[in-house]
Amino acid sequence: MKLIRFLLFPFAILYDIVTTIRNVLYDRGIFKSTKFDIPVIAVGNLNVGGTGKTPQIEYLIELLKSKVNLAVLSRGYKRKTKGFQIVNETHTALDVGDEPLQFYTKYKDDVIVSVDANRVNGIQNLLKQQNAPEVILLDDAFQHRKVQASFYVLLTKYNDLYTNDFLLPTGNLRENRKGANRADVIVITKCPSDISKEEREKILKSLKTNKPVFFSTIVYDEVVKGAEVIPLESIKNKEVVLVTGIANPNPLLEFLATRNIKFTHLDFPDHHNFSEKEINSIKEKVEGDKLLLTTEKDYMRLKNSINSLYYLGIKSQIIDDVEAFNSLILKAINI
Repeated sequence: MKLIRFLLFPFAILYDIVTTIRNVLYDRGIFKSTKFDIPVIAVGNLNVGGTGKTPQIEYLIELLKSKVNLAVLSRGYKRKTKGFQIVNETHTALDVGDEPLQFYTKYKDDVIVSVDANRVNGIQNLLKQQNAPEVILLDDAFQHRKVQASFYVLLTKYNDLYTNDFLLPTGNLRENRKGANRADVIVITKCPSDISKEEREKILKSLKTNKPVFFSTIVYDEVVKGAEVIPLESIKNKEVVLVTGIANPNPLLEFLATRNIKFTHLDFPDHHNFSEKEINSIKEKVEGDKLLLTTEKDYMRLKNSINSLYYLGIKSQIIDDVEAFNSLILKAINI
């Protein structure tokens, strides 16, 4: 795989040229970028893959939902529908995507959740609603230059910093690392909760940025949820089958191992749409007293097909400088 990526290096150079020209055309106003009268916060990354956008969006929802009329706009990755949709109780993950469905399931009474690959069209439609939002969160929209957001949150993973990566297809960068200059704040995600001062300083030196930088970690729930709520501690003595369809399941595997939970792991690609054959195969593996466990995102795609299914939730937590980070976000929306 490394050899193939090395051989693709000339294409990475071409990709860099194309994306750089695109950004220059937007920066100079040659390509149109639409700005709206309400605060729009864009959350995204430079790297392809799981940097923790979903828990970061949920962090912002928790922070803002009681303060403003809030909406989330995603593209609805791998959905079967087209155009603008406001997520409702009739929708499935195939209709709107797993992450928007997760947002709706958790926050339907507090937040308007919508999908549209055309973010300009999506925002325009949201502003036409009777209860129009006062603030919009754009999920995975750092490269969506057709919208000029009022505040950009750039995520980069602790053990996979964008400064240590290269352009696609040789590396995993969606654009040149100089794109980080558009960020208003940078969040280093999935850090160890006890990250040392020395490690932080090393990362800050690597980033070479004058932007505010915060460090966050993933916190796992102490219960698994499904037909009932089960304390995590009590599943130690069960045979667990873990199903994941996320970009990087390793942190979850490591967490379960630290809790002495033994499991068989069925690993699928990120955002995988499970076939009937795959679902039947999963069901066969959990016959008897076994517990079928998955992530919250995967649960959105599997819950209508498998009854005896549980998920382990997560949340993003800013390490140490919580008030400073929250104040930065609130200032960005004039609160």
